[in-house]
Amino acid sequence: MAEREPSWEWYRTFLKVLQTGSLSAAGRTMGLTQPTVGRHIDNLETALGMKLFIRSFDGFAPTDAALELQPYAASVAATTAALRRVASSHGSGVRGSVRLTASEIISIEVLPPILAALRDAHPALTIELVVSNKADDLLHREADIAVRMFRPLQEALVAKRVGGIEVGLHAHQRYLAAHGTPTSVDGLAPHALIGFDYENAYVRQLQAQYPWFTRAALALRADSDMAQVAFIRAGFGIGVCQAALAAKDKALVRLLPEAFSIMMDTWVAMHEDLRQSARCAVTFAALVAGLTAYIEG
Repeated sequence: MAEREPSWEWYRTFLKVLQTGSLSAAGRTMGLTQPTVGRHIDNLETALGMKLFIRSFDGFAPTDAALELQPYAASVAATTAALRRVASSHGSGVRGSVRLTASEIISIEVLPPILAALRDAHPALTIELVVSNKADDLLHREADIAVRMFRPLQEALVAKRVGGIEVGLHAHQRYLAAHGTPTSVDGLAPHALIGFDYENAYVRQLQAQYPWFTRAALALRADSDMAQVAFIRAGFGIGVCQAALAAKDKALVRLLPEAFSIMMDTWVAMHEDLRQSARCAVTFAALVAGLTAYIEG
């Protein structure tokens, strides 16, 4: 291995080439020229003393060494981004960037008014919103703050429970007018059900509680929560939706509330090292207040 320490930017480029499979595609997403991306990869390979990609006519294929390095490079990239966010916060007042992660439904349907009010109060604050159902790692600074639908267990996190979000079965009035309203779980059988595509821990928990909610019974399968809600609103069939969200649309009807009701524990969490960060403290407080108001209706 060469004595020269690899540049953090080279690791970022390495990750983009891994993600896109080519120098040109990586360059477009990063705002760099293809030769610059190529130099970054060449320099990183020289510094590490190993081959990271196999060049071919249809792109760059990662070597075993590259795949082994990928999680470490991702950690370096996350740390670099966190360092930039901290540096951006220095100055008078609340300022700088806060990286926030939340699920699709929370990000798109719940957070906009909360974050709009936060921005009005602190115009020098920038929000980086990661819309994902994946639990980003707060300990490795992939995000500063997370809205989670489960209790965070890591001791190094500050977590505040904001309440439980109820989830139930809903359908549009238009669909029910055309197909009838089921009065029991058995009555759901002839209806078009909307739900998951691939199983995960949440789906398995759901099926354990409601064995009839199987993939084979679904007329539309999608792993995007927002897609499922869109199809409910379009009158495609009966699906699962947050009760508080559905209550905002008078055309959506709650079905069988006594037979199907799930409470999702909702938490706001951040790394304890960010307690004294003004940008994170005000964002954390705004999320707790806004989500509490949403849950309480």
